[in-house]
Amino acid sequence: MNIQGPDYRYHTLVVTVENKSGVLARVASLFARRAFNIESLAVAPTDDEMFSRITVVVDLESAPLDQIVKQLDKLVNVVEIRELHPGHAVERELMLVTVSAEPDRRDEIVEHLDRAGGKVLSVGTDRMMLSLVGPSARVDEFEDLLRPYGIVELQRTGRVALATLDDGDGRGR
Repeated sequence: MNIQGPDYRYHTLVVTVENKSGVLARVASLFARRAFNIESLAVAPTDDEMFSRITVVVDLESAPLDQIVKQLDKLVNVVEIRELHPGHAVERELMLVTVSAEPDRRDEIVEHLDRAGGKVLSVGTDRMMLSLVGPSARVDEFEDLLRPYGIVELQRTGRVALATLDDGDGRGR
């Protein structure tokens, strides 16, 4: 996450929406129409099949946070919007990556992977598939570290987040 001065440039919003066809398209088109920049977007059903949860990381240089929230709140299928305050949320991202890995370089790659806390998912004759889950900054750093080996294919999920359990009720701040 990039930091500028005392305020964070990127903010994480958790948007609970009705789990209906077209809702994600409406949310995405709202961002496009208003020229709000999305840094990261992840969506999945919740434990209640009637709702989905959209975790969106927005770039505040494209619009003020209150304007983004007001526009989202106008959408019919939006049930709840919560901001996860920086420092009071746990954010993670998943990266799956296939890298060129000749047998004589695999130990080196695995050493980097172990330090980052990742896993080897598959090994071929000249490639390895790896996974890493962690804060976006750690995933970014690991991606940069793999570039010299040769990234064959890469997929990242975007951030998912939950409020920390720092106020005793499990809801965070």
